[in-house]
Amino acid sequence: MPDLILASGSAIRAALLGRAQVPFRVRTAPVDEDAIKASLLAEGTRPRDIADALAEAKAQRVGVKEPAALTLGCDQILDLDGTVFSKPESREQAADQLSRLSGKTHRLHSAAVIFYDAQPVWRFVGEARMTMRPLSPAYISDYLDRGWPELGTSVGVYRIEEEGSRLFSRIDGDYFSILGLPLLPLLTFLQDREVIRT
Repeated sequence: MPDLILASGSAIRAALLGRAQVPFRVRTAPVDEDAIKASLLAEGTRPRDIADALAEAKAQRVGVKEPAALTLGCDQILDLDGTVFSKPESREQAADQLSRLSGKTHRLHSAAVIFYDAQPVWRFVGEARMTMRPLSPAYISDYLDRGWPELGTSVGVYRIEEEGSRLFSRIDGDYFSILGLPLLPLLTFLQDREVIRT
């Protein structure tokens, strides 16, 4: 039974795997996400495929060094009418992103790729359609007062498992994918590979 490596420093992804009683270890994958994203955007790549490519780059970075393990890379891309959002670099940028998302529906693409024997053996991209309530400038400011800088670790500047749930009037999609990991399809794959048993 091969080891599972999470090629991510994401605390929420690690927590999801841990709560599901999946044995794994963490080995972060330093990749230049901004450069990869910029290159793909310049080529006109769809947001969904950008998420997939970034997840694959992370899985590959660790997977080629540990070919006997199953290496899981993940990434999320927020798509507002074709405009791709990245994690905000400042509180001001976070406020601007929330203002742009306010009252609109965006798509959140959550990709996962597994490498084994130095090649991709499984991939999945979950999608959620998320409709944000109209947010007043005062609420956005108060919301960031309560949650910044931690909110900056979330693309879209929301943590759906916390106060971020209040930002939305409707969500269509998988809850785990919104958190950053399409957990149910992943568990099916791990069961098929006998990494876990049910």
